[in-house]
Amino acid sequence: MIRARVTIDPHFIVGPVNRRLFGSFVEHLGRCVYDGIYEPGHETADENGFRGDVVELVRELGVSAIRYPGGNFVSGYRWEDGVGPRDERPRRLELAWHSTETNQIGLDEFATWLELVDAELMYAVNLGTRGVLEALDVLEYANIPAGTALSDMRVANGHAEPHDVRMWCLGNEMDGPWQLGHSTAYEYGQLAAQTASAMRQIDPDLELVVCGSSGAQMPTFGEWERVVLEATYDNVDYISCHAYYEPQGDDYGSFLASAVNMDRFIEEVAATADHVKALKRSDKTMYISFDEWNVWYMTRYNEVDKITDIADWPVAPRLLEDSYSVMDAVVFGSLLISLIRHADRVTAASLAQLVNVIAPIMTEPGGPSWRQTTFFPFSITSRLARGVALELTLESPTYDTKQYGAAPLVDAVATHDPETGDIAVFVVNRSMTEEAAFDIDTRVLGDVEIVSAISVHDDDIHAANTLADRERVAPRENTSVRLGDASVDITLPPVSWTAISLRARV
Repeated sequence: MIRARVTIDPHFIVGPVNRRLFGSFVEHLGRCVYDGIYEPGHETADENGFRGDVVELVRELGVSAIRYPGGNFVSGYRWEDGVGPRDERPRRLELAWHSTETNQIGLDEFATWLELVDAELMYAVNLGTRGVLEALDVLEYANIPAGTALSDMRVANGHAEPHDVRMWCLGNEMDGPWQLGHSTAYEYGQLAAQTASAMRQIDPDLELVVCGSSGAQMPTFGEWERVVLEATYDNVDYISCHAYYEPQGDDYGSFLASAVNMDRFIEEVAATADHVKALKRSDKTMYISFDEWNVWYMTRYNEVDKITDIADWPVAPRLLEDSYSVMDAVVFGSLLISLIRHADRVTAASLAQLVNVIAPIMTEPGGPSWRQTTFFPFSITSRLARGVALELTLESPTYDTKQYGAAPLVDAVATHDPETGDIAVFVVNRSMTEEAAFDIDTRVLGDVEIVSAISVHDDDIHAANTLADRERVAPRENTSVRLGDASVDITLPPVSWTAISLRARV
């Protein structure tokens, strides 16, 4: 049996766990919006056409800030198409995903939906085919109370109160050749700097996110961050990171160690940002918005889903509807561990995406909704991870991976809420075959009690929740957990993710 040990000391703090770490992403892509959050004919739909069953699941998931409306979609989007009387809104060709956009949902409707799920709007502006003026226009429409042409238009459209959007993304993946209007780092940096400066003339307290690389595998990674940040450092608050993971063939060992790559990615972006900080002799720290992350079987999209017939660009086609397995959920949970481990720099993150499209929530038109396996690590972590992330001393054997070198068989992170005494430990066992005896040294914590221990695992690591069997996989109580003298011991099944909730007695 594998043996691993972690020591928890609440005096060693990484940083506060910002609630925005548990954000998500809604893009006008496939069935995320239409047939996802919005289906007027559904039996649970409200007067605005929003599916009530989806609202309940999103609230259970515990998402905070939701990035909208894209994604690749935003680089061809005209925001004004999505406001005003619905019967007057234009249908447009949507070039990013080769679909037809009806514009029945736009900024106002989405802001209304966010009130139902108790989440914050994180808005992306189009810097692909548009620019500074359009960014100023949508900011005026969204945030100015009244008295100007565009704010009065919002009021006339039935939204007397401003949406008060605080967090704004300056474009999306502008380094990617697939992106409408993609550019060099220098060109994008200049445009982003101009846009940020102009937006701050309206509201200097906005929180602005500049585009980092669309992935660490991009040939310009590192240099892109440096050039863009040299142009924008004084006027932005975050630089974005995007990362998706999938197994390469049957190399499950590397796939299970995906968080090793995420750790390196975050640390390299932070190092580049700190280099620019030193060059500029600035006292401001640049934070990271990891505003796209997930398990995504991209090769399936390339082989199956891509729409190529110019004569048939459908409305809300079934795109990127990955069915997630138990192993996917374990990798997903380990990525959450990585984000929390870097809470000092990653202060916002967006799970991509929320409904139907590479999502934790699935729906069937006119039918049910259900939780994918990835739903569970997110909802449990969002509920339990409070207070501050702790710097842990972790002892674990390692194993060799083809893609990432040596990786720990057991990985973990912990959070501590000093107000309540609550401690949460999140841990994965990456072994395909062996259980792990995991020991939590609680001597520094004093007298603790076990509140709960929940694991996601299955004898069939490829088991998934589907329309035909919506509850095949669910979290299970881990009954092996034991309270010892100044320790908590638990057995972790192979290929498993576990959350252990403790409370220090006072």
